[in-house]
Amino acid sequence: MSTKVNPIDAYINKSNDFAKPILIHLRKLVNKACPEVEESIKWGFPNFTYKGMLCYMAAFKEHCTFGFSKGEILKDEDKVLTTVGKTAMGHFGKVKTIQDLPPDKTILMYLNEAMKLNEAGAIVPRKKSPGLEAVEAPSDMKKALAQNKKAAETFKTFSNSNRKEYVQWVEEAKTEATREKRLVQAIEWMAEGKVRNWKYIKK
Repeated sequence: MSTKVNPIDAYINKSNDFAKPILIHLRKLVNKACPEVEESIKWGFPNFTYKGMLCYMAAFKEHCTFGFSKGEILKDEDKVLTTVGKTAMGHFGKVKTIQDLPPDKTILMYLNEAMKLNEAGAIVPRKKSPGLEAVEAPSDMKKALAQNKKAAETFKTFSNSNRKEYVQWVEEAKTEATREKRLVQAIEWMAEGKVRNWKYIKK
Protein backbone atom coordinates (compact mmCIF):
# COMPACT_ATOMS: atom_id res chain seq x y z
CA MET A 1 0.00 0.00 0.00
CA SER A 2 1.54 3.33 -1.10
CA THR A 3 1.84 6.22 1.33
CA LYS A 4 0.71 9.61 0.08
CA VAL A 5 3.54 12.14 0.10
CA ASN A 6 2.83 15.57 1.58
CA PRO A 7 2.95 18.03 -1.35
CA ILE A 8 5.12 20.49 0.60
CA ASP A 9 7.58 17.73 1.44
CA ALA A 10 7.63 16.71 -2.21
CA TYR A 11 8.30 20.30 -3.29
CA ILE A 12 11.19 20.63 -0.86
CA ASN A 13 12.65 17.25 -1.79
CA LYS A 14 12.79 18.11 -5.50
CA SER A 15 14.33 21.54 -4.87
CA ASN A 16 18.06 22.16 -5.34
CA ASP A 17 20.26 21.17 -2.39
CA PHE A 18 21.02 24.77 -1.35
CA ALA A 19 17.27 25.51 -1.13
CA LYS A 20 16.21 22.58 1.07
CA PRO A 21 17.49 23.88 4.45
CA ILE A 22 16.11 27.34 3.68
CA LEU A 23 12.63 26.04 2.84
CA ILE A 24 12.61 23.68 5.83
CA HIS A 25 13.63 26.52 8.15
CA LEU A 26 10.99 28.93 6.83
CA ARG A 27 8.29 26.26 7.04
CA LYS A 28 9.16 25.56 10.68
CA LEU A 29 8.93 29.25 11.54
CA VAL A 30 5.53 29.60 9.86
CA ASN A 31 4.18 26.60 11.77
CA LYS A 32 5.73 27.86 15.01
CA ALA A 33 4.06 31.24 14.65
CA CYS A 34 0.76 29.75 13.49
CA PRO A 35 0.12 26.12 14.51
CA GLU A 36 -3.29 26.37 12.79
CA VAL A 37 -1.81 27.24 9.41
CA GLU A 38 -2.92 25.22 6.41
CA GLU A 39 -0.33 24.21 3.84
CA SER A 40 -0.93 23.71 0.14
CA ILE A 41 0.65 23.99 -3.28
CA LYS A 42 -0.88 26.78 -5.37
CA TRP A 43 0.52 28.26 -8.57
CA GLY A 44 3.27 25.64 -8.35
CA PHE A 45 4.81 26.62 -4.99
CA PRO A 46 4.05 26.32 -1.23
CA ASN A 47 1.36 28.59 0.20
CA PHE A 48 0.36 28.99 3.84
CA THR A 49 -3.19 29.96 4.75
CA TYR A 50 -4.67 31.25 8.01
CA LYS A 51 -8.02 33.04 7.80
CA GLY A 52 -6.99 33.84 4.26
CA MET A 53 -3.71 33.79 2.36
CA LEU A 54 -0.87 34.37 4.87
CA CYS A 55 2.47 33.84 3.13
CA TYR A 56 4.32 31.79 0.54
CA MET A 57 7.78 30.52 -0.33
CA ALA A 58 9.42 29.32 -3.51
CA ALA A 59 12.71 27.88 -4.74
CA PHE A 60 14.33 28.86 -8.01
CA LYS A 61 17.52 27.79 -9.74
CA GLU A 62 19.86 29.89 -7.62
CA HIS A 63 17.75 31.48 -4.89
CA CYS A 64 14.65 31.15 -2.72
CA THR A 65 11.97 33.71 -1.96
CA PHE A 66 9.53 34.29 0.86
CA GLY A 67 6.64 36.70 0.85
CA PHE A 68 3.62 37.85 2.81
CA SER A 69 0.22 38.09 1.16
CA LYS A 70 -0.33 41.47 2.82
CA GLY A 71 3.31 42.54 2.83
CA GLU A 72 2.45 45.96 1.44
CA ILE A 73 0.58 46.91 4.61
CA LEU A 74 2.81 45.24 7.22
CA LYS A 75 4.30 47.80 9.64
CA ASP A 76 7.90 46.78 8.80
CA GLU A 77 9.29 48.26 12.02
CA ASP A 78 12.69 46.63 11.46
CA LYS A 79 12.87 47.89 7.85
CA VAL A 80 13.75 44.49 6.40
CA LEU A 81 11.03 44.04 3.78
CA THR A 82 11.75 44.64 0.13
CA THR A 83 8.99 45.66 -2.28
CA VAL A 84 7.64 42.88 -4.48
CA GLY A 85 7.07 44.30 -7.95
CA LYS A 86 10.02 46.66 -7.89
CA THR A 87 12.65 44.09 -7.00
CA ALA A 88 10.79 40.91 -7.99
CA MET A 89 12.68 39.11 -5.24
CA GLY A 90 10.12 38.49 -2.49
CA HIS A 91 9.89 40.38 0.80
CA PHE A 92 13.25 39.07 2.04
CA GLY A 93 15.07 39.53 -1.25
CA LYS A 94 16.97 36.74 -2.95
CA VAL A 95 17.72 34.13 -0.30
CA LYS A 96 20.65 31.87 -1.13
CA THR A 97 21.53 30.71 2.41
CA ILE A 98 19.76 30.75 5.78
CA GLN A 99 22.14 33.55 6.78
CA ASP A 100 20.47 35.78 4.16
CA LEU A 101 17.25 35.71 6.20
CA PRO A 102 16.39 38.16 8.99
CA PRO A 103 16.75 36.76 12.56
CA ASP A 104 14.12 34.19 13.53
CA LYS A 105 12.54 36.54 16.09
CA THR A 106 12.10 39.16 13.37
CA ILE A 107 10.46 36.72 10.97
CA LEU A 108 8.16 35.50 13.76
CA MET A 109 7.22 39.11 14.56
CA TYR A 110 6.21 39.75 10.95
CA LEU A 111 4.30 36.46 10.81
CA ASN A 112 2.36 37.42 13.94
CA GLU A 113 1.57 40.82 12.41
CA ALA A 114 0.43 39.14 9.19
CA MET A 115 -1.86 36.86 11.20
CA LYS A 116 -3.41 39.85 12.96
CA LEU A 117 -4.09 41.52 9.60
CA ASN A 118 -5.92 38.40 8.40
CA GLU A 119 -7.88 38.13 11.64
CA ALA A 120 -8.96 41.75 11.21
CA GLY A 121 -9.97 41.15 7.59
CA ALA A 122 -7.50 43.76 6.31
CA ILE A 123 -7.46 44.37 2.55
CA VAL A 124 -4.50 45.49 0.46
CA PRO A 125 -5.47 48.53 -1.68
CA ARG A 126 -5.49 47.71 -5.38
CA LYS A 127 -2.90 49.41 -7.54
CA LYS A 128 -4.07 51.51 -10.41
CA SER A 129 -3.29 50.01 -13.79
CA PRO A 130 -1.08 52.06 -16.06
CA GLY A 131 -2.94 54.21 -18.57
CA LEU A 132 -2.53 54.11 -22.30
CA GLU A 133 -0.17 57.07 -22.26
CA ALA A 134 3.58 56.54 -21.85
CA VAL A 135 3.39 52.87 -20.88
CA GLU A 136 6.82 51.77 -19.65
CA ALA A 137 8.10 48.36 -18.65
CA PRO A 138 8.75 47.84 -14.92
CA SER A 139 12.39 47.52 -13.87
CA ASP A 140 12.50 43.72 -13.88
CA MET A 141 10.93 43.58 -17.35
CA LYS A 142 13.39 46.18 -18.64
CA LYS A 143 16.26 44.05 -17.37
CA ALA A 144 14.85 40.92 -19.01
CA LEU A 145 14.24 42.77 -22.30
CA ALA A 146 17.82 44.03 -22.28
CA GLN A 147 18.96 40.41 -22.31
CA ASN A 148 16.80 39.41 -25.27
CA LYS A 149 17.20 41.53 -28.41
CA LYS A 150 14.24 40.02 -30.27
CA ALA A 151 11.87 40.58 -27.37
CA ALA A 152 13.20 44.11 -26.88
CA GLU A 153 12.63 44.98 -30.52
CA THR A 154 9.09 43.62 -30.38
CA PHE A 155 8.28 45.62 -27.25
CA LYS A 156 9.77 48.73 -28.84
CA THR A 157 7.61 48.43 -31.95
CA PHE A 158 4.44 47.45 -30.07
CA SER A 159 1.52 49.85 -29.86
CA ASN A 160 0.86 51.32 -26.42
CA SER A 161 -2.11 49.00 -25.94
CA ASN A 162 0.01 45.92 -26.70
CA ARG A 163 2.66 47.10 -24.27
CA LYS A 164 0.01 47.74 -21.64
CA GLU A 165 -1.34 44.18 -21.91
CA TYR A 166 2.04 42.69 -21.06
CA VAL A 167 2.86 45.24 -18.34
CA GLN A 168 -0.51 44.75 -16.64
CA TRP A 169 -0.23 40.96 -16.83
CA VAL A 170 3.14 41.04 -15.04
CA GLU A 171 2.18 43.80 -12.58
CA GLU A 172 -1.06 42.10 -11.55
CA ALA A 173 0.71 38.93 -10.36
CA LYS A 174 -0.20 38.44 -6.70
CA THR A 175 3.08 36.80 -5.72
CA GLU A 176 6.72 37.19 -6.69
CA ALA A 177 6.91 33.60 -7.96
CA THR A 178 3.91 34.11 -10.23
CA ARG A 179 5.42 37.39 -11.43
CA GLU A 180 8.69 35.67 -12.37
CA LYS A 181 6.86 32.94 -14.29
CA ARG A 182 4.79 35.51 -16.19
CA LEU A 183 7.87 37.58 -16.96
CA VAL A 184 9.70 34.57 -18.42
CA GLN A 185 6.64 33.71 -20.53
CA ALA A 186 6.22 37.32 -21.68
CA ILE A 187 9.82 37.53 -22.90
CA GLU A 188 9.46 34.21 -24.72
CA TRP A 189 6.29 35.33 -26.51
CA MET A 190 7.66 38.77 -27.40
CA ALA A 191 10.81 37.15 -28.78
CA GLU A 192 8.44 35.35 -31.16
CA GLY A 193 6.72 38.64 -32.04
CA LYS A 194 3.51 37.70 -30.25
CA VAL A 195 1.05 40.00 -28.50
CA ARG A 196 -0.13 39.04 -25.01
CA ASN A 197 -3.41 37.47 -26.16
CA TRP A 198 -2.10 35.89 -29.34
CA LYS A 199 -3.88 32.62 -28.57
CA TYR A 200 -7.26 34.29 -29.04
CA ILE A 201 -6.54 35.92 -32.37
CA LYS A 202 -8.53 34.28 -35.16
CA LYS A 203 -6.36 32.97 -37.96
